[in-house]
Amino acid sequence: MADPKGFLSHGREVATSRPVDERLKDWNEVYVPGSLLPIISKQASRCMDCGIPFCHNGCPLGNLIPEWNDYAYREDWTEASERLHATNNFPEFTGRLCPAPCESACVLGINQPPVTIKNVEVSIIDKAWDSGDVKPQAPERLSGKTVAVIGSGPAGLAAAQQLTRAGHTVAVYERADRVGGLLRYGIPEFKMEKRHINRRIEQMRAEGTRFRTGIEIGRDLKATDLRKRYDAVVIAAGATTARDLPVPGRELKGVYQAMEYLPLANKVQEGDYVTSPVTAEGKHVVVIGGGDTGADCVGTAHRQGAASVTQLEIMPRPGDERNPAAQPWPTFPMLYKVTSAHEEGGERVYSVSTTHFEGDEDGNVQWLHLIEVEFVDGKLTQKSGTERRIPAQLVTLAMGFTGTDRANGLVEQFALDLDERGNVARDADFQTNVPGVFVAGDAGRGQSLIVWAIAEGRSAARGVDRFLTGISDLPAPIRPTDRSLVV
Repeated sequence: MADPKGFLSHGREVATSRPVDERLKDWNEVYVPGSLLPIISKQASRCMDCGIPFCHNGCPLGNLIPEWNDYAYREDWTEASERLHATNNFPEFTGRLCPAPCESACVLGINQPPVTIKNVEVSIIDKAWDSGDVKPQAPERLSGKTVAVIGSGPAGLAAAQQLTRAGHTVAVYERADRVGGLLRYGIPEFKMEKRHINRRIEQMRAEGTRFRTGIEIGRDLKATDLRKRYDAVVIAAGATTARDLPVPGRELKGVYQAMEYLPLANKVQEGDYVTSPVTAEGKHVVVIGGGDTGADCVGTAHRQGAASVTQLEIMPRPGDERNPAAQPWPTFPMLYKVTSAHEEGGERVYSVSTTHFEGDEDGNVQWLHLIEVEFVDGKLTQKSGTERRIPAQLVTLAMGFTGTDRANGLVEQFALDLDERGNVARDADFQTNVPGVFVAGDAGRGQSLIVWAIAEGRSAARGVDRFLTGISDLPAPIRPTDRSLVV
């Protein structure tokens, strides 16, 4: 334990955000560059090095949090980076995007603000990149075995990197024009600048991983043909089937799925467009869905110059503090969260349901009609007399995802079994019912967190390595059914 009195001597401090009026003028990350380094050593010293570090169980990756907190306190960034990478291939992604269930499980958090684990993590990896500690780790010898990875999101990239380092020849297939999956086109630039993805891809290329973009397995290349070409296949295609809203007026122009809206804004930042084909500029924007994807739509609309932004959520407003009876420590609590996008403006409306959309004579959406709802005998029920309409010239549906894409034929061509939730079924080694075909991430788990995606990618890689060689030196896997303390 670096500083036995650290948690008594120092309060919790987090990264400093840039002023709202400044950051709305650009798409850069919202935090002041370098604002963490002057405080991070003291923040890391708040870690109590618990006898039973519950933060380990809160994190699906099993990150060695007390160890790299100790190194960060001592400002030994090289050793901190080594311990961080021991369990996590891409800490610069998780340090920016993960909701930090590890902090919810922090023992200090029982009666004090928890350790800023996420801020320490991102400080370590940013310092490692700046100092040149992150280098390619090419295998000493090749196995002669080949693996195809379908999808280049966090699960696919983690599996590919682990398998490449184990000596297998790995090709990653991505249907989009650039590598990164939802990291590339689903996460706005102000949450994570894409330079972080680009330099990891360059590292992976230097290690030997090959990337094939613009190829959709099932359409451009049959799954059965892919299976013949490679000794093993990892399906990490995500759960990209978006939940829809089947109400009157859904067909009106101006109503989009979030993943139709957000990628276009990201393509502007990539230089593909001067302005987005779907923009919020000057429009009254309504975002349906109160989660992180909805918040991403809110922040994007602000930067595009929306006239107003309203976010709707069918569930009641969460509480500000943990309810010990319903969500006891160290479980991950559902709390009212103010993201950087919410700091920038807009209105959030809870306990409402959309009844229909109303358009103009040209078929453009103009109004959204809603009604308040409440729980009655455990069921959401509409409250009579609470109907109203709000202006809506651009509507984004951010209501989550229902499973892996079935339209491209991948599931059928591989003849994969699905579980009761519509995800690709797999065993304890992440292998599907088809020998040699494995699944990791949202495609097998359903919509989940980035830390689960990376953890499953690493675990699936171990299953593949054992399948190909009969034994594996890769890290021990999590189990597909293990949901830890995270919901």
